[in-house]
Amino acid sequence: MAEIEIAAPAGSLRGHLFLPSDGARAAGAAPYPGVVVVHDAIGMTADTLESCQRIADEGYVVLAPDLYTRGGRARCVPRVLRDLLRHRGPAVDDLLAAREYLMEHDDCTGAVGIIGFCMGGGFAILMAPKGFDVSAPFYGVLPRHLTEVLEGSCPMVASFGRRDPMLIGAEKRLVRALQENGVDYDVKTYPRAGHSFANKIDLGVATPLLRVTGFAYNEAATEDAWRRVFTFLDEHLKV
Repeated sequence: MAEIEIAAPAGSLRGHLFLPSDGARAAGAAPYPGVVVVHDAIGMTADTLESCQRIADEGYVVLAPDLYTRGGRARCVPRVLRDLLRHRGPAVDDLLAAREYLMEHDDCTGAVGIIGFCMGGGFAILMAPKGFDVSAPFYGVLPRHLTEVLEGSCPMVASFGRRDPMLIGAEKRLVRALQENGVDYDVKTYPRAGHSFANKIDLGVATPLLRVTGFAYNEAATEDAWRRVFTFLDEHLKV
């Protein structure tokens, strides 16, 4: 992993760049498709970086921009969430800048997907019609005016948990919008999983309460979701 600076309209932001592992490189010569990974509302965590490495190990150049670069989490959370709600703003520009960075990278083919978790999943949905080649939201917050937002969307593979108190009925709403726009998709809801099921969130002594409130890691759902994501990414990016 390398820490980099990404040029964006609102000013530079930090990013974490991952290249395919030696094993992935041995399986296929560069260049590789790219993937932008969008963190959740908690911010850039070790768990997010671990997910980035997992994607890179599958033969992708991965860039995780830190959307909280300019001001830190406390100041940036409301600003970034506002951009998600408004469908525009510096956070949207930052993700487009991350995409451009990958497209111009020597190790990237120019095909770029986007993966996000929770808030980041909402951005993965929002950005799907904005030049990305595939979108993979994990329990993504659904943008308002979803059918209109997804006009011209790239293919999408999305994953939800039925025990998620925040996104009840999200699968049906997303599928309906994707179908109305004629988008290729794979959307699945895991019956035993809740919100953030693919993230190992550490809240110290409060961590056991996550399962009670519908926020908990679920290994079985996580592994199946990643299997579906990589199958989908391979199909749409490795061409």
